[in-house]
Amino acid sequence: MKARIKWVENVCFMGESETGHAVILDGAPDAGGRNLGMRPMEMLLIGMGACTSFDVVTILKKARQPVTDCVADISAERADEVPKVFTKIHVHFVVTGKGLNPAQVERAVKLSAEKYCSASIMLGKAAEITHDYEVVEAPL
Repeated sequence: MKARIKWVENVCFMGESETGHAVILDGAPDAGGRNLGMRPMEMLLIGMGACTSFDVVTILKKARQPVTDCVADISAERADEVPKVFTKIHVHFVVTGKGLNPAQVERAVKLSAEKYCSASIMLGKAAEITHDYEVVEAPL
């Protein structure tokens, strides 16, 4: 896997993946940025959230669970001193479907956290990561 980061101006950069997708990253105005894009640490959390969400939905679909939506709300704490690494990350899944089996949702979240989500497992080397979930019945 490869990526390329190109400086645009001040503290604004463009990140491009080897698959050709691009994203703008920028700093806050007080750091010389124009607030044109996400901060790098925000992008890291979003990447982790997408990775684990992908796992949860894939595992549920393979288990033939009628999942219709999955949202991962992530909250994180960072160290006060430089380097301001993540120290705690919590992922709260809201999984929606018609007749979902809560045990299957719990299993999917656990498998992602402990076996499949490369991003979560890697960040877990530096931060305490916790997960929980709720199951919501989809409307008719």
